[in-house]
Amino acid sequence: MPKVGILALQGAVAEHAEALRELDAVVAELRAPEHLAGVDAVVLPGGESTTMSLLLESSGLFDALKERLRDGLPALGTCAGMILLATDVVDGRPDQRSFGAIDLTVRRNAWGRQVDSFEQDLDVRGLAGDPFPAVFIRAPRVERVGEGVEVLAEIDGEAVVCRSGRTVVTAFHPELSDDLRIHRLFLEGVTA
Repeated sequence: MPKVGILALQGAVAEHAEALRELDAVVAELRAPEHLAGVDAVVLPGGESTTMSLLLESSGLFDALKERLRDGLPALGTCAGMILLATDVVDGRPDQRSFGAIDLTVRRNAWGRQVDSFEQDLDVRGLAGDPFPAVFIRAPRVERVGEGVEVLAEIDGEAVVCRSGRTVVTAFHPELSDDLRIHRLFLEGVTA
C-alpha cells in the first residue's frame, strides 16, 4: 500500500489517519518539508484554511508541497483541504495562497457558519452501495469547475465532490463518518 502523508499542522489529522490505516495505507504526518520524502500521496484535512495557509508558510512546507503537487503527487482535500488545493479562493485573506492542484474556484464558509452545519446523504459517482453520509461544517462552495474536472456528487446542482486526475476534493468531512469509501476511492487512484 502507498505511504500517505497527512498535512498535520491543524485540523482533522487523527480521523484521516485512522481511516487510511483501516484501509492498510502507511501514514506519515507532514509538518516540515523533509517529511515529504518517500510520500506517495497527500491528504489535506478539514480545519481552518487561513490558519493552515499561514502554518504552511511558516513551516516552509508550502513551496515544497506545491512542487510535489505540480509534479503529480496525488492529493485528497477535504473541506479546508479543498480550499487549499483549488486554483482560486474567494473570501480568503488577501495574502492567502492555494496550491492550484485542481481547477476550481471555491468560496470559503459559503454553506454557512458552524451553527449551519448539516449532514446529507450523497450519491457519489464511482461509489457502489448506499448514499455516502456527508458531514458539512462551515463548508466551502464550488463556484466554478474548470475543464478536466469531473464532478462526482452535487447538492442542488452544486458540486461537492470533484476529481481531476489523481486529485480528489470534497466540500465535506468524509473522515467524520464511519464510511471509508471516499478514502478507498482516493487510494485506488493512487495505486492505479
